[in-house]
Amino acid sequence: MIKTRFTEMFGVDAPITCGGMTRVGKAELIAAVANAGALGFLTALTPGSPEKLEAEIKKTREMTNKTFGINLTILPTINPVPYDEYRQVIIESGIKAVETAGNNPAPHLPAFKAAGVKVIHKCVTARHAVKAESIGVDCVSIDGFECAGHPGEEDIGGMVLFPVTTARLKIPVIASGGIADARGLVAALALGCEGVNMGTRFMATVEAPIHQKVKEALVSNDERATDIIFRTMHNSARVARNAISQQVVEIERKGGAKFEDIKDLVAGTRGGVVYDSGDTDYGIWSAGQTQGLIHDIPTSKDLVAHIMREAESIIRTRLDKLVA
Repeated sequence: MIKTRFTEMFGVDAPITCGGMTRVGKAELIAAVANAGALGFLTALTPGSPEKLEAEIKKTREMTNKTFGINLTILPTINPVPYDEYRQVIIESGIKAVETAGNNPAPHLPAFKAAGVKVIHKCVTARHAVKAESIGVDCVSIDGFECAGHPGEEDIGGMVLFPVTTARLKIPVIASGGIADARGLVAALALGCEGVNMGTRFMATVEAPIHQKVKEALVSNDERATDIIFRTMHNSARVARNAISQQVVEIERKGGAKFEDIKDLVAGTRGGVVYDSGDTDYGIWSAGQTQGLIHDIPTSKDLVAHIMREAESIIRTRLDKLVA
């Protein structure tokens, strides 16, 4: 067994998280991750309302008695999101682990602290991680450029970003982006991190609530099968390469693109159809460069168990033998 400050802080067996994934972080997957001994996060906004989140929490508890958390992504929106109500549901439901992302979580920290909730904040730069520590979060998840979703604008890969961040922080750091197997876990630990976050890898599991054809695409794709979109708008996002992402890239390449020029192509509803129908070219959907490391579609239990066995083997047999 590998014990770190992260596993001790959150009371889990494996130093692995399944971070919040819009439309994917639902009860069936997160309960399976929890039962596997890792820490999964339901995405608070995916159900559609605070009341529906409460129901999703109850549904998850019917499938596991182990620790799981909630991802609360705080972003400016056209229609105001009742973040305070979501926070209250999280607290009243007895959740003890929250992953925040997006804007500064400071307004929510006093209430979470008072309720004994541990907060992991997702960052994409070391300076933001330092800021997160200064306002009182318990742990930081740092995204390298390889990650799915929004990697920021500085294009720093994990091999540099992880040790740069751990050198500057006292609180535990979770490595995120570019990790899908035991080798990535061991590397992250060697770079000073206390655990790893995997998103794309958990999408290719039996319990992930997405179409089988999407999972099969993750297996058949390689590490080159992503595109960075929204780069010209300074809101870069890494997504699976498909017909739609290529159209968006081409529109941006011509210069002077505005969001209005691509909004119909990148609509979230189209991405939802991808997950539901398996038509991987219908809309934009997130995937990281770790597609090149995904070769099967196991259960979450088998995935976590395999990673932990292999990680222990690498540490005990391969690395130990390198020391003369």
